[in-house]
Amino acid sequence: MKVLFVNACVRSQSRTKILADYLIQKLRADVDEINLGKEEPKPFNEKMIEKRDQLIKEGKFDDEMFAYARRFANADMIIVAAPYWDFSFPALLKTFIEHVSVGGIVFKYTPNGIQTLCKAQKLYYVTTMGGHNPTDFGFGYIKALGNTLYGIRDIKLIKAEGLDIVGNDVSAILEKAKKEIDEMVG
Repeated sequence: MKVLFVNACVRSQSRTKILADYLIQKLRADVDEINLGKEEPKPFNEKMIEKRDQLIKEGKFDDEMFAYARRFANADMIIVAAPYWDFSFPALLKTFIEHVSVGGIVFKYTPNGIQTLCKAQKLYYVTTMGGHNPTDFGFGYIKALGNTLYGIRDIKLIKAEGLDIVGNDVSAILEKAKKEIDEMVG
């Protein structure tokens, strides 16, 4: 099984990364990691969009510009680790999504709507937050993309919250999230 790990944890001591690593260990899978903090994908500008559109028009999907999209589309499972920042996730993850969402690789338009081309059937979204967020805006966005554009129906949220609230036991909160991972993965 090919597992793609999209690591949007830019801090070296990321609590989100701790949970993602625990999940990966439990899955016992071979993992292809994309570390967004190290790779720093660039947001699209007009020149990049023009190049992308031309390559798509010509069917040149082997171009390096589409490397993220190919890796994403060919994964059997996807893990996204993204801390909860400012009611969403780090901007690097949004930039990555722009690079991944390529018509002809990840999906295609048909007379009946979008046809997904991704192999993945499962996506785990791992996040941590200092406070509490009952709305999970970041996860909601990823789930909507996964369900509609990527065709991934089984999308699971793993989260630990309240980590920066004075008096909370951070270790206990992380351990609780790990037990939830144990139950999810088996």
